[in-house]
Amino acid sequence: TAPPPDTCIKWLLQRLFSKSVLKTATMDCNLGTVTNDAAFWYKQIPGGVPQHVVRFHHSWGSPRYGSGFSSSKFTCTHQSTSDYRLIIKNVEEGDSAVYYCKTWDNSVSEYGGRTKITDNLKGTQNHEQHLPPPVLTVFPPSSAELQSNTASLVCLSSQSVKFADVSWLAGGSPVSSEISTSTAVQRPDQTYQISSSLTIQTSDWNMDKVYTCKVSLGLHTLHKTIKMSECPTE
Repeated sequence: TAPPPDTCIKWLLQRLFSKSVLKTATMDCNLGTVTNDAAFWYKQIPGGVPQHVVRFHHSWGSPRYGSGFSSSKFTCTHQSTSDYRLIIKNVEEGDSAVYYCKTWDNSVSEYGGRTKITDNLKGTQNHEQHLPPPVLTVFPPSSAELQSNTASLVCLSSQSVKFADVSWLAGGSPVSSEISTSTAVQRPDQTYQISSSLTIQTSDWNMDKVYTCKVSLGLHTLHKTIKMSECPTE
């Protein structure tokens, strides 16, 4: 069955490559019923922040790349309006990572079953109400991290403006420590991408504790939740 779009994103690959064994790696991604939005691929070294590698839509002539990535190493193709393939060329040890495929459906506010984006507007006649809300993605811990006592969740806020504020909740309560948030990185479309990592206890994750990434942007507040039972297993 197709993975639900934009819930605990399914990691598609986690192995160490050797260029003497493998020259090209391919990973397939099915977007389910979503056909009007692109497939986004991210690369994450365990314990690190996801990096946007490439995005592609079946109507485009060629893929579009994240900062630091190019067609010399990565490309993307499609087999249908919802089936996409990431191709990694000339594979070497440095390509070892977890690769994520994601998309979103802008026509709905319910993402992947029980994960919601809530847009709360307060007040009137304020220009901040017209700021475009960012797109939130929360990445679960990798299987390698879950073998230790601590693991990390990563919240990625994209298509945002520079001054978005990111915070975390654990079990509904604000978290004030074990958070590392990047500075805003400007994208070619003049929007910004911000990532925030929360270090958690593996035991809490295994007990299905709910974690929430909260992004405040002017008068907009968006939330994205994640917990173990909603995430696919490898």
